[in-house]
Amino acid sequence: MNKDLTSGPVMRSMFGFAVPMILGNLLQQCYNIADTFIVGHFLGANALAAVGSSFTLMTFLTSILLGLCMGSGAVFSIRFGRQDEEGLREGICASLTLTAGLAVFLNLLSFACLDHLRLFLRVPQEVWGAMRSYLAVIFSGIFASFLYNFFASFLRAIGNSLVPLIFLAISAALNIALDLWFVLGLSRGVTGAAEATVISQYVSGIGIAIYAFLRCPKLRFLRNHFCLKWSAMKEIAAFSFLTCIQQSVMNLGILMVQGLVNSFGPTIMAAFAAAVKIDAFAYMPVQDFGNAFSTFIAQNYGAKKEDRIRKGLRGAVISSFLFCFLVSALVWIFARPLMEIFVDSGETAIIAEGIRYLHIEGVFYCGIGCLFLLYGLYRAVAKPGMSVVLTVISLGTRVVLAYVLSAIPAVGVVGIWWAIPIGWFLADLTGIMYYIRWERTPASSGGKQAIYISVAGVNPPSDIRSARMRRDSD
Repeated sequence: MNKDLTSGPVMRSMFGFAVPMILGNLLQQCYNIADTFIVGHFLGANALAAVGSSFTLMTFLTSILLGLCMGSGAVFSIRFGRQDEEGLREGICASLTLTAGLAVFLNLLSFACLDHLRLFLRVPQEVWGAMRSYLAVIFSGIFASFLYNFFASFLRAIGNSLVPLIFLAISAALNIALDLWFVLGLSRGVTGAAEATVISQYVSGIGIAIYAFLRCPKLRFLRNHFCLKWSAMKEIAAFSFLTCIQQSVMNLGILMVQGLVNSFGPTIMAAFAAAVKIDAFAYMPVQDFGNAFSTFIAQNYGAKKEDRIRKGLRGAVISSFLFCFLVSALVWIFARPLMEIFVDSGETAIIAEGIRYLHIEGVFYCGIGCLFLLYGLYRAVAKPGMSVVLTVISLGTRVVLAYVLSAIPAVGVVGIWWAIPIGWFLADLTGIMYYIRWERTPASSGGKQAIYISVAGVNPPSDIRSARMRRDSD
């Protein structure tokens, strides 16, 4: 079931690999959508606000682990493309050690800081009780998130995007069933919604880990001998650290915006909680396509297939923009019925604010689609630092403008909504300008024509270095 992306039709290979990833993450969204739907309709606006704010916080915490897994996945893909079995085994061992250790640390830290979060997130008193109960349970799912994301990243790196989808499908179905039972049948409120999510997360995390150990010979060495090497640890840390910074900075910015949204009261909190779910569901496919594109580029980068990289880049840009324009139109037209999925139709103020948010964000999905491709490109060709730069620009702009504009009485909360697409487009402009400059840089200066870049321990192979030296001497 593993897929070699270095041969065959470019776009067919990329789409064949991307579709299971897209379906998988759409199912993953069902975790939170099921919570939001059931809580919003049966537990009220304050409970919806509590679950929505908790989702933003959990996204920030798990994004740190996700960043490590994504960075490691890029290394795995490059090694797989080069058919470097020994390097792949060392990378797996180093990444597993680092990520598992960080997961345990985050779990302990989150429980230790639980009672200090209300002031940091500016949560209204009437919402905090439900939110604290939800978080006290949901934090125990951090290690489950590590299990799933690590082994899913490994399987995707070697071309297997179907198995992660299968485990997510099982988990999502279980989550919905447990949500209905715990919240409606057992009347456990937001605590029951959290319990349903955590149980489902552990099913997918433990399940995919068992599958990977049983079916992937590349992992069996972990049982037989000590494989942790300092050089591999340094490479994984260098590669993953920047991707981790990118993911955590991105979600820290979102968390800061969430705190600002919370200051406007439960109505705005509930509107934001529902609208963000719609937002995430709408552009999730293009985000996952960006991750699949990154794996495609990384494997071909490792295999030195520059022509396939260029063809894949052109096809990915066209496909992403067409999808984003279509989704933008659908979200604009169906904003009201989409909000009413999560919010009772009698909550007119919440629905009106959610529609206003979607009418601003939904028009500009092409901006976030382009940004996901840029993230994937720079991560795949050993320039994760550039992804961090783009994230800082995007989120920095969003946070600063959100606080500045929302403080203007005539603008208010709408300024928060407008800050988001402005940040996207400034980051896009920076990433595209850097790419154009990189494309035009002579190979002897480290330009794209050389494809291999000496970053994070990924050095050009000897034949590339020799060719460079001969050309420079001429």
